Amino acid sequence: MIPMRAQQTIGKTAEISGFGMFTGSDATLRFVPAPPDHGIVFRRVDLPDSPSIPALVEYAVKSHRRTVLSHQGASVEMVEHVMACFAGLQIDNCLVELDSPEVPGFDGSSAPILDCIDEAGVVPQDALRSVLVLRNGVQITASQGESEIVARPLAQPMLAIGYHLDYGLRSPIPAQKIVVPIHPDSFREQLAFARTFVLESEIQQLRSCGYGQRVTEKDILVIGPQGVIGNQLRAPDECVRHKVLDCLGDLALIGCDVYGFIDAYKSGHSLNQEFVRRLQFANLQPANAMDSNAG
Repeated sequence: MIPMRAQQTIGKTAEISGFGMFTGSDATLRFVPAPPDHGIVFRRVDLPDSPSIPALVEYAVKSHRRTVLSHQGASVEMVEHVMACFAGLQIDNCLVELDSPEVPGFDGSSAPILDCIDEAGVVPQDALRSVLVLRNGVQITASQGESEIVARPLAQPMLAIGYHLDYGLRSPIPAQKIVVPIHPDSFREQLAFARTFVLESEIQQLRSCGYGQRVTEKDILVIGPQGVIGNQLRAPDECVRHKVLDCLGDLALIGCDVYGFIDAYKSGHSLNQEFVRRLQFANLQPANAMDSNAG
């Protein structure tokens, strides 16, 4: 018997404002409670007819350094930190209204979003959450072999995510590895605070592409040859914790709980999304308790 939990939504409407890290646009997020089986849906209230975009991997499009969803000509950028928060707190149904093309970046972590949702509260619902249970190993490797994700079953009905970060011997970011069991307490304590990071050497190229014009080293972690510039780490391994946060946010695009161990080596958003597609299409049983039998 596969244990399944009740679906959840938020207790009341809540909102939070900031600006997009990539586009620099001012934005307000408004979280609205939603009924069972609604899922997470983004709504662009700044566009005619307020088009909606389901937070599912089939709507993910290739983008540089972030996760972008697009549907019927409307898109929403950098959804991963919001999705990680929903997944970490086990919130399954919510309408997310947004008046900008990009979700606010805040401090590069999920912590401000967590605070906003805590204010709204979490409410159980009268429906069960679907589960995909890994029964066999699943592996995906990037085309050039520099990164991969391997998943395997766990004896316990739970999700755990591991990440191995390694930018090489000459990188100012040391190699880091961590495994985090995913549940609301571990999300709060081990992942939500972890911020986006960028190498100082990458900033000029990003800004030449029009990205990050409003972002300073006070907003995210900028790492130079001697370490973090103008800021301080919240944990010695904050960088790898943020990578797990990103993995969790991308995995949430599968639209159900996942039981198993997912181990990522140097993966980014594109490979994360391809992995989610692999899991999705490997599943052949549409029942509430789903098994993945991909080899």
